[in-house]
Amino acid sequence: MAFTIDNIPLIEVLYHNTRVGRIAQTPQQLCAFEYDAEFIQNGFSISPYFLPLRQGLMIAKPQPFGGNFGVFNDSLPDGWGTIILHRYLLSKGIIASHLTILQRLALIGSGGRGALEYKPSLSSYPLSDSININEIADECSKIHNSEEYTGTSIQTLHTQAGSSGGARPKVFVRHQNKEWLVKFKAHVDPTHIGHIEYEYARIAQLCGIIMPQTRLFENKYFGVERFDRTESHKIHTITAAGLLHADYRIPSLDYEQLLTVCLQLTKNMEEVFQLFRRMVFNVIISNRDDHANNFSFQHTNNQWKLSPAYDMLPSTGFNGFHTTTINGQGNPTKADILTVAKQVGITNKQANHCIDEIREICKKEQTVNYEI
Repeated sequence: MAFTIDNIPLIEVLYHNTRVGRIAQTPQQLCAFEYDAEFIQNGFSISPYFLPLRQGLMIAKPQPFGGNFGVFNDSLPDGWGTIILHRYLLSKGIIASHLTILQRLALIGSGGRGALEYKPSLSSYPLSDSININEIADECSKIHNSEEYTGTSIQTLHTQAGSSGGARPKVFVRHQNKEWLVKFKAHVDPTHIGHIEYEYARIAQLCGIIMPQTRLFENKYFGVERFDRTESHKIHTITAAGLLHADYRIPSLDYEQLLTVCLQLTKNMEEVFQLFRRMVFNVIISNRDDHANNFSFQHTNNQWKLSPAYDMLPSTGFNGFHTTTINGQGNPTKADILTVAKQVGITNKQANHCIDEIREICKKEQTVNYEI
């Protein structure tokens, strides 16, 4: 039997059970947000560039998130998660395109990425550690191959997929009391994509890049431990897209801008150099799908830091170029990398050493796809 989702005029935003503020929508369907007075006294800006910690109503622009603020848009599913949500709602007789942003946030409730939660909550995400990974992979394949498929497993997939983003099928699972993101093969992926991503995560670590814990489930599905969760609490996390209101579907950033923001936010050159290292690695292995959603920052212990790296493997970007440009170039040279380094305060010696180090490690591991 079909059910309906009532109109929701107001959403409360929570962080660790503390009210951050409230979201309503204007007649133009733009989100209007106001911090709670107590949170202004004791909290922090959840989105420093677009939601400064101050009194008063702040209204989102129509683009790039359809009238939403980037930090709240990060909570919503994207790509695969959106497909699952829409199929689930269709199985209940609800047309997803009719939902407001507030209704979508209520459907996420406490199940979003990062630490923000929303009330009223229409969500239920009791992650299971007893799901059959192979069966889930088969169901994901069926959904990928059929626009009409709303099989009996859609409820399970909705529960497990939660607010997942990205194009590849994936689910969240519990394993040994920790939460993991497990990815499955998309129809355009190589057969052994899980092994490929696992190997590149290993090489990234050899190159000094901070990665979450990774493993292969069933010896073929790439899994990564969630870096927005600990055993006791959630960590506030915001993507570069959400932070800067950058459209992640098209080229919208340059690494110089990203590195500058990293310094402004973290006030730590070590974090900047870690991000620079990821940029160099992406160029050397031809990871050109380096869009604004593939970089994140986290607020923990009263300070901002760069999140662990993710999605570090060779991939095609926008029209074959890097989605995040380097010195304005989608097909950058070493000179472009050195120019960006200089712009953000990294010395020529430091930059060259980083390039040489990563290139030699990748050559040794036989993963160099692009010479700089």
